[in-house]
Amino acid sequence: MSDRLFTRSYIFILAANFLMFFGFWLLIPVLPFYLTETFGCEQAVLGGILSCYTVSCLAVRPFSGFLMDRFPRKPIYIFCYFLGTAMLTSYMFAATLAWFIILRAIHGLAFGGVTVGGNTLCVDIMPSSRRGEGLGYYGLMNNTAMALGPMTGLFMHGHVSYNGIFLTGMAVSLVGLMFALGVKKGKGAKNVSKTKKEEKSEAKAETKRCTLVSLDRFILIKGIPVSVALLLLSIPYGATTNFVAMYASEIRLDVPTGFFFTLMAAGMGVSRIFAGKKVDQGYVTQCIHAGYYPVILAFLMLGLCRFAVVDSHWLASTMFFIVPALLGIGFGSMFPAMNTLYINLARHDQRATATSTYLTAWDVGLGIGITLSGVIAQHFTFYMVYLIGSVICLLSLVIFIKVVTPHYERNKLTTKTTTT
Repeated sequence: MSDRLFTRSYIFILAANFLMFFGFWLLIPVLPFYLTETFGCEQAVLGGILSCYTVSCLAVRPFSGFLMDRFPRKPIYIFCYFLGTAMLTSYMFAATLAWFIILRAIHGLAFGGVTVGGNTLCVDIMPSSRRGEGLGYYGLMNNTAMALGPMTGLFMHGHVSYNGIFLTGMAVSLVGLMFALGVKKGKGAKNVSKTKKEEKSEAKAETKRCTLVSLDRFILIKGIPVSVALLLLSIPYGATTNFVAMYASEIRLDVPTGFFFTLMAAGMGVSRIFAGKKVDQGYVTQCIHAGYYPVILAFLMLGLCRFAVVDSHWLASTMFFIVPALLGIGFGSMFPAMNTLYINLARHDQRATATSTYLTAWDVGLGIGITLSGVIAQHFTFYMVYLIGSVICLLSLVIFIKVVTPHYERNKLTTKTTTT
């Protein structure tokens, strides 16, 4: 029973995570229309307005990790969840564009805190022997929400008012908040390879070194090498999720681009489950390593679609829809392993900091990818974005093999574990 994964609290945290992300993704494709029709925003400023959410989310993550390691996690998690839920309806009352930007930034602060808190609580309540599998299912909730949320939001956009969409997002998130309140934080996994006296001695020494002004209280220092590899990996990912529909239009590829994200979410869902079980068997770096190859191939194929469409629309369409399947398989294999790698590098009292570092590295890469894509596409076209993306992923693979893997083997803290 000590290795039981699907406990009441674990099921509740899965439901809370899914409903939170569903409410989030429900609004993502609708907000550009809302800003244009309500405030008359030009397309040139839409990206800047919506990106304030990402900036505030990034700004709060290191501090939320520190607070959740230093104080009880669940109250902070619940507060951020409640604030994020409230923000979903606050957009209805934004009388001016300035107020919308402020509310959007506050929403980003709440989302940054709740994602760190939810991920860390999930690690706390699951047995360490099934951590990879547990994180795989947890991430699967994100992917499922990503597949269903935008589709639902766009469908509602044609049939329901904006206020109705905002209220729906709030109602879904409110149900998620009820599930979040039902989560009971366990004692988690304990390292038993050392005596209690040795652990207490190390903890006291570490506490003296890690003062309030220590960088290690906000960023997992041991996670910096893998953060470099992860940041590079997320650059082309950000370019894909934001501009793949525009790219298809640019090369005159007449395909349903919404199906692209459905295939990617499906690939991630399947591969996450299998990869999570392999991670629990100790194949952490191996799962990440294996996931790189379909990702590199996918970005290369996506860039080559521009040339294939000239000769055969059918060939280009086939390549275009193979790409999301490869991306889903590759990233789905890497995500639970990457998350576990960060956790394994951190002390028990640094789990939230590790999670914050992991999510921050990913989001910084996404932001760079979105920004650079526009610059590159302006001078070339989007096909060059994805060809360069495949090269960047190859560089990330080299860094992971030559630097990250040896660093991880030297510094990982997991040994024989038991659960309570």
